[in-house]
Amino acid sequence: MRTETKCLHSGYQPKNGEPLAMPIYQSTTYTYDSTDDIGKLFDLAADGHMYSRISNPSVAMVEEKLADLEGGVGALCTSSGQMANLIAVMNIASGGDNVIVDSTIYGGTINLFGVTLERYGVHTTFVDLSLPDEEIQKHIDDRTKAILGETIANPALDVMDIERIANLAHRNGIPLIVDNTFATPFLCRPFEFGADIITHSTTKYLDGHAIQVGGVIIDSGNFDWTNGKFPGLVEPDASYHGVAYVRDFGKAAYITKARVQLMRDLGAYPQAMTAFLLNLGIESLHVRMERHCRNAERVAEYLAAHEKVESVNYPYLKDNRFYPLAQKYLPNGCSGVISFCIKGGKENAVRFMDSLKLAVNVVHVAAARTMVLHPASATHRQLTDEQLVAAGISPGMIRFSVGIENIDDILEDIEQALASV
Repeated sequence: MRTETKCLHSGYQPKNGEPLAMPIYQSTTYTYDSTDDIGKLFDLAADGHMYSRISNPSVAMVEEKLADLEGGVGALCTSSGQMANLIAVMNIASGGDNVIVDSTIYGGTINLFGVTLERYGVHTTFVDLSLPDEEIQKHIDDRTKAILGETIANPALDVMDIERIANLAHRNGIPLIVDNTFATPFLCRPFEFGADIITHSTTKYLDGHAIQVGGVIIDSGNFDWTNGKFPGLVEPDASYHGVAYVRDFGKAAYITKARVQLMRDLGAYPQAMTAFLLNLGIESLHVRMERHCRNAERVAEYLAAHEKVESVNYPYLKDNRFYPLAQKYLPNGCSGVISFCIKGGKENAVRFMDSLKLAVNVVHVAAARTMVLHPASATHRQLTDEQLVAAGISPGMIRFSVGIENIDDILEDIEQALASV
């Protein structure tokens, strides 16, 4: 099946007489015929659901769909995109290790890794992944466990050169983790360019309607964890009677460990109802993303030609420095998110935003409705001035998430708001 068809049919295929819609298994626990059956679950010697802190049939169907959409061997849904990125790193890094993270990544992720994870002994070095290989290489050492960045950075909109960074990571024996939230598997499939692990905030385009918070980790199954750098995936796990993940689960070693070890202990698993709502969003993903992209292209062109606009950042504009990478990795469009600056700085930016009538001021992005946000005073408020510059954010920057409304209505709303500036 092609991507559009997978959005509807992958994960759950009803049999004769079964419900067309994916069922909601609203249960915390599952019955078995004997204590021996349950014992096999806890030994990881049999498939099945033991408890909904670790797995649930409804969530599992969505995990299967997301793995299929990205071309991976398995997926693990989480309670948020933040938790997806955290578990993705904690699954392979421990105290004394370090990771390389793109400096233009989402502000909440910068705080998660640079402050919270730091307290537990895992150091993060923030590096601009658009720099040449030799500059990035300077920050990699024997304790580096991964490189992490976003396909399309939020809100800087840098486009990662996935193939180049994957090759750099692999030369150092470490995986590349790609947050594919803005692109979605409809616009880009990072595994095809060498990425090893993919994460998403499913709260964004995959949901598409701002009705559930979630995340997902997807494993390509392609990385060699036996190179000596990842003992936790190779050596016996005493908490599971000596299970060795690579030996016992092969290509699914990484995602299995993430579930049965970290999810077991952290308990950040989504609810069955959350999975049901997410699945509804994914079913229309391909239709929505086409409209988001086409609308955003029109808005970007309009803003770029407007006398009151100082600059527009959208990778599909031909003068954008990431235009060549966007054409390579995002041939069908690069999402509906635009960042731009109005002449006059923050004061005029706020006046413009408060004058919008159709677009809504919300702490969200990448949903069906057109949304607007001032990153420096909201999602990235906790960053220092230096970190804001590194993340590509100026005081007057506006993040504009173009929705799927009629494009003329969107443009007319922008026009009347700009008239107030």
